[in-house]
Parts: sequence; structure tokens; C-alpha cells
Amino acid sequence: MDLNAPPSPEEDNSIRVDTLTYQYAGQERVTGFETMDQPQERRNGGSKRRYVEVDPTHMSQQSKRSHGFQSVSNGSYDRYSLPPGWLDCPPYGDAVSFIIPSKVPLGESFNDKITPDKRYSPQQVIRQQRRLGRDIGLVIDLTNTNRYYQESDWTREGIKYVKIRCAGRDAVPDNESVEKFILEVDRFSSRYAHLNKYILVHCTHGHNRTGYMIVHFLIRTESVSVKEAIDRFYEARPPGIYKQDYIEDLYNTFGEQMPTTFVCPRTPEWKKTPDHDDDVTAGLQDNDVQASEMTNDDILGDVVPHNQIESMRQFCYQVLKPRVRGRGKPQFPGSHPVSLNRDKLQLLRQKYYYATWKADGTRYMMLITWNGCYLIDRNFNFRSVQLRFPCGNINEGAAGNTHNYTLLDGEMIIDTDPSTHRQERRYLIYDLIAINKTSLVERPFSDRWMILENQVIKPRNKEREVLFKTRNPYYRYDLEPFRVRRKDFYLLSAVPKLLKEFIPRLSHESDGLIFQGWEDEYVPHTHEGLLKWKYPEMNSVDFRFEVGNNNCHILWLNERGRPKKMDDCRVVFRNPSIDIYSLSGKIIECSFDPEENVWVYMRMRPDKSNPNEFITFKKVKRSIKDNITEEVVLNEIQDIIRLPMYVDRIKNDCKTFEKNGRRK
Repeated sequence: MDLNAPPSPEEDNSIRVDTLTYQYAGQERVTGFETMDQPQERRNGGSKRRYVEVDPTHMSQQSKRSHGFQSVSNGSYDRYSLPPGWLDCPPYGDAVSFIIPSKVPLGESFNDKITPDKRYSPQQVIRQQRRLGRDIGLVIDLTNTNRYYQESDWTREGIKYVKIRCAGRDAVPDNESVEKFILEVDRFSSRYAHLNKYILVHCTHGHNRTGYMIVHFLIRTESVSVKEAIDRFYEARPPGIYKQDYIEDLYNTFGEQMPTTFVCPRTPEWKKTPDHDDDVTAGLQDNDVQASEMTNDDILGDVVPHNQIESMRQFCYQVLKPRVRGRGKPQFPGSHPVSLNRDKLQLLRQKYYYATWKADGTRYMMLITWNGCYLIDRNFNFRSVQLRFPCGNINEGAAGNTHNYTLLDGEMIIDTDPSTHRQERRYLIYDLIAINKTSLVERPFSDRWMILENQVIKPRNKEREVLFKTRNPYYRYDLEPFRVRRKDFYLLSAVPKLLKEFIPRLSHESDGLIFQGWEDEYVPHTHEGLLKWKYPEMNSVDFRFEVGNNNCHILWLNERGRPKKMDDCRVVFRNPSIDIYSLSGKIIECSFDPEENVWVYMRMRPDKSNPNEFITFKKVKRSIKDNITEEVVLNEIQDIIRLPMYVDRIKNDCKTFEKNGRRK
């Protein structure tokens, strides 16, 4: 292969540069790394053990189930119309443990539309259940409206009432609603179990949403299989859950294979019309959910309860101490590079560096625990995502142990296929901070990077490969919300091809280079030895923007944690379609135009809640002033790699990589 020629589409989409293989995102075909044309699969830890304990952090991926319906018809609306099928729907079922499934009771305001023998009001529910020896202590309402009865119908009888809005129709209850349901049931049972109190759960008809929630609770507290839990609900309230997508979602969520003999129950005769009854406004119609374009501003993952977040934050502080500042407002503890200026260029001559491309994505750390995986954003908030990271040897047909308290650092990018415009998220891991509760911050980057490959990436890819060939896999990687791979770092001698050939072919945005000290420890917050070079036109600062009196534009930074008004800075918005007033109070990223001496609006940064520090602003201005262009970088690199330190190390690294048959 010609080392200087770009790869053709027929080749393996890789080029050799100083014995380094460049993989083009979205087009890799190298064994052991995830590729766009290979299936991937989804996390639940590989077994039900993730759901054994009642833990609000056990959250699963949101899919179509989180979407609501928004279109409104022009028809007239009767607030007291009966839900379709409600009259002939059986009012309640047998208790499942201490939970009673029920259709929605209708208050007395509906009485003129219901004959006495069909009425089912909150007062009647209480009396009927008491006659059966069931004293209701809690009602959980899963409907998406408040029109059916008054909350006081329950509370004045000493019964606690909880509202968890679920859209119904073709939307499976979203994960946050499921977690709230589990939390409320568990909290109630722990407090009132000795009083033999019951919980009444209802949606509109008491089958699909109600059954879905109860099945979740059974699986996660009694460690039964999905089939067992579904059957128990069926026996208590025939015909059970009768929507196929609800049942499929339960099997997918808990990573179990649906039996080939399974037949979904038929829709009851009393329920033959669409669910349009759970909406506050009239005539809401089901809309086909249109796939929207992915952006870096999209919020990923599911909400995590605050009490769980605090314990995970403390773990992050623990593995980084005494390096990390943990006082006052929680701060994102990840390492931040500094802008490359002419002074910082000298660092490249003083110690051994590797280089990689700077992806223009969204920064996330990732915490992997035995029962969940969490993205950590710049605000040091956690959101649950469904991924699996196995440990050690992978035995075909058996789910092994998973990582527990492994902390990664990386960035989320969006790959876009240039021909089909298909988009796919990918998490690029570029550092490893802790592995299975063991801190690695004092180990050199070269060690951390290889441990990441051997103990995090390889077991995952090996299991993925095995399961892909398995007829009935115990885990589905193809259902994970995004792909995962280790980010590649290259010898400085590869920088010319990084800039000239690799970055132009990337299927995601890149705005420059990162220079990583090969022997550096992990440094939280600002790392003066971790260098970023941006294309001059992309050097930017994150300001807080405000629209003041007389439409005056005001920019703010932080200085030692306090707001600093930047009176000497002027911002311009060159896109006339931008709604400037909607940006007031938000963080905006701006580049500098030296000819007009103004900051130019680039984009809003919803992933950030604070502007840059004033010291960062000064460093960026210094980089802009120094005007380190691509030509300057290339010329400097050519001089640097001729230094004896680099000549010897590059030669040795190349020999080592070739001998071991490894990519770096």
C-alpha cells in the first residue's frame, strides 16, 4: 500500500502513517473495534441481577416510549365524556402481592352518564375493597389528565395519592415514570407493610400501563422472569397486558428472549376503539413520531435521583483526591486542555507527546457500575444510559461479571454517513481514571491507555463478537443507545496526515488537535500540560449573554467564581434568523474576528451552565494573537520530531507496534 495515498472505498478504509493505522469514524473494518456495518447490542448487565434490588438508579434506555402526541383536532370537547370501553371494562382485579390493578374511578360529576349499576367512584372503590379485607393506603394514578376525579376524593379518607402521568396509547411508560413508580411503591411498602395496607394502581382501563408498571415491580423486587411476572398479572387481571409493544419492551428491557410460542392476548371486546381518553385537551390524535436530526445539544439518558447522584459524585472525588476540588458547588472534575500558544509550543520539545484529533462533540465522563452506566456532563450531573462493559474472560453462553465503579473520560460525537446521511452517536473514550474502584490518576497516560484497551474495550468487543454469532444471546448490544470505542492517539510524526488526510475525511466535526503527554498523570480541572490547538477561525470563548436595557448586548465571564462583565467585548450575530432575545441568560460560544475586533456568535451551549473563567479568556486571546496557523504547527512538528528524544522514541515505538501487531 502506498503510505502517502488516501484509501479507496474498496480498501479497508485505513491508511498507514508511521506504522499507525488511521480508522475513519463510521467506516472502520478492523477486528476488535466497533464499526458502522456491524451490529451492536444493549445493556442490562447481562442478567436480571441488575433489577433484583429496588434502586432508583436502575434506569433503562428511552426509546419510542418517551414520545408524547401533540396534534389537536378541531372537534368539540366534552370534559365529562366517558373513556371508550370504560363501562364494560371490569372495575378491578385480584391483588398482585399488595397491589390492586384497577380501571380509573370516575367522580360523581360523571353520574348522569352512568347507570347506577355501572358506577365506579373513589368512594365505591374504598367500600368495595374494604369488604374484601383490603384497606387502601395509597392510590397511584397513571392517567394523563386530571378530569376523572378530585385528589381530595382519596386524601380526605386518609389515603395518599400520587400522580404519575403516562401518555398511554402507543407510548410505553417512560423510564422516569417507571422509576418513580418503583420508588413510591417501595417507599410505601417499607413504611406501611406492618399495617397490611394495599396500593390501588390505575390507568384508564387498568391493563397495559398498569400491568407494565406492576410487572416491572415484580421482576425488580422478586427476581422473577419476565414471563412469570406477565403471567401473574394475567391471572390477577385477565387478559393482562394485551399490547404487543408493551410486552416486547419488557423483554427487551430485561434482556430476556421472548418465547417463540408466545401469543399476545387479543384486545378485549369492550376495548375496540383507540385510546384518546387520557388527554387534558380534546381530540388529541396519534402522530407518527418523526425522526429528528441528531445534534450535540440533545439530552441523553434518563434522570437519576439526587440521592444517588451525590454518592457517585463522592466516588469521583475520592479517586481524584487530593487533586480535585470538592468544596462548594459541585464541579465537573474532568481534565481540561489549555490553548496552544507560542510559549506552550515549547512543552512539545520538553517531554514526549502524542497527538489526536479534537472532536467537536460533547464532553462526558462515564461511570460504570454493576447495576448501571452513567454519563456525567459538564455540570457534574449524571444520567443513566443502557450499556454493558464485561470484565475478564468471556465464556460463550454465560454472562460474566461487569465492571463496577470504573470511571472513563471521553466525548460524544455524531457520525454522519456522507452518502446516506444516516446519523449515529459514538462515545470516544480517551482516558481511564479508575478501574473497578482502583484509582489510576497517578499512572502515566501510556499505562492508562493500554489498560483501557485491554481491560475495558477488548472484553466488550470480544463478548459482542461472540453474542453476534449466538442464536439466542443473553444480551443485545445492537439495542444500546450509542457506540463505544477507544480514541486513537498517534506519534507526532503522523500530525501532517492527521491534518491533511484524516480530519478532512472524518464523518463527524473536528476543530483541531489535542496533544497529550505520554507520561502525564491525570490532572483534574485545568491541565497546563494538556494542549489543544484549534484552527484559528475556531478559537472560541464561552460567554454568558444578556440583553440589557435598550437592547444592549452584555457579555459575562467568571473570575474566581464571580461574574465579570466584559465591557470591552462586543458580540455580533451574523445570521439574521437568530432570535437574540431567546439567548439572553444563556451560554454562547463566540469566535473572534480580529479585523472588526468583535466576537462572532457561533452557537448556544446548552451543555454548559457557566461561562469560561477570565484566565481562560486571556489564554484564548493569547492564542489568537500568536496566530498559530496550520502551517506554523506543521513546521514546528517537523522540527520537534528531529530532536533526539523524538527520533529514538518514534523509532522504538514503531518497532514495538510492528512486533506486537498492535495498533496505536
